[in-house]
Amino acid sequence: MASDNFVDYVKIHCTSGTGGGGSTHFRREKYIPLGGPDGGDGGRGGHVIVKGNKQLWTLLHLKFHKHIKASHGTHGAGNLKTGSQGNDVYIDVPLGTIAKDAETGEVLFEITADGEEQIIQRGGRGGLGNNQFKSPTNRTPRYAQPGEEGLESWRILELKLLADVGLVGFPNAGKSTLLSVISSAKPEIGDYAFTTVRPNLGMVFYRDFRSFIMADIPGIIEGAHTGKGLGLRFLRHIERNSLLLFMIPADSPSIQDEYKVLLNELSMFNPELLDKERILAITKSDMLDEEMMEQMKSEIPDIPYLFISSVAQQGLVELKDMIWKHLNND
Repeated sequence: MASDNFVDYVKIHCTSGTGGGGSTHFRREKYIPLGGPDGGDGGRGGHVIVKGNKQLWTLLHLKFHKHIKASHGTHGAGNLKTGSQGNDVYIDVPLGTIAKDAETGEVLFEITADGEEQIIQRGGRGGLGNNQFKSPTNRTPRYAQPGEEGLESWRILELKLLADVGLVGFPNAGKSTLLSVISSAKPEIGDYAFTTVRPNLGMVFYRDFRSFIMADIPGIIEGAHTGKGLGLRFLRHIERNSLLLFMIPADSPSIQDEYKVLLNELSMFNPELLDKERILAITKSDMLDEEMMEQMKSEIPDIPYLFISSVAQQGLVELKDMIWKHLNND
């Protein structure tokens, strides 16, 4: 998945269809000049419906298609004929998409299954025909209900990646390099901060044809939970990951301090993130010898850890073993 094509946030304008009006028709046939009311009901206006599609990974297809409109229902007719319903409009989205009201921020629903459908803008009801209003005391109602107006409003669609493992670390911690080495993903890699500006997904193949999905999230900086750097644009993706892989380079001034900053940013954004399982990979370890590794162990946080080097292909098999064990509680 090319990062330039990854869109995880869109604001769309949804307009549902107006319902058709009911009919005020009366039955008039040869030999039956004074037939009763037989006006049919109007048809419902079209809904705007969001549908889960497991083949999609991005909201890119909605980036330049922001006005979505369903058709109106048709009016009822004589002989108790109900008007046709307006055509529903379907919006295909990736699994993990959340719909929100753009004005209030209220979460309307979440799409988590392939084929799941949720109405994001409900069509207006069709009006009742005069046949619905007849009674023993009102045998010739000369009125019918108009159809309900369709609704329109701005909605937000926000994608939270559904991945097994989320990579957490400062810019330049080696996250993109790791993903490119152990999966088929090809993220942009460079020797400068914020090389990754959009999340990347990679399928990591494990033993016996098994696999898991890893997400490379744009690097955290201190204050990210307030929106600094790429801030809130990436933190929401971490909420979906089963396991968090913290990545801190071996040449960091203090592994312990860097880990605490990363942990604090997650906690300030959403305290529930601290309940997720965490492991630590000390990257760029090809610059270390055995003695240096031994000296560093005293300042490593009390979580499972490994020394790895993506470039030198060191510790990657052991890392995948550790990840698989935590994902499956083996």
